[in-house]
Amino acid sequence: MGYFEDILRVVVKIPCGKVATYGEVARAAGHPGSARQVAWALRDADAKGMPWHRVLGSGGYILLGGTAALRQRKLLESEGVHFSGGRVEMERFKFRFPKRRGGRRVPFAR
Repeated sequence: MGYFEDILRVVVKIPCGKVATYGEVARAAGHPGSARQVAWALRDADAKGMPWHRVLGSGGYILLGGTAALRQRKLLESEGVHFSGGRVEMERFKFRFPKRRGGRRVPFAR
């Protein structure tokens, strides 16, 4: 499997009404420290039917701008995710990935 495929395989596991950060997705995919690459992997996720909207920035903030940010917020709210100010209430809506078994993967080459 390729790097982006690892990430997408993890994103589809985030259930409706839950969220995860870019960094958490990277770690769960076996690529710690690659949060920025998660954003790249998700750039066409909507067209593939992926739940891209369930991935947020650190602290539960939407990092997209303009209409994409509004769409992400509306999708999350339609799933019952609540916001406090400009961020998701992570204590309540954070998805906890199961611990990985086995060895670590090699980090993304920069």
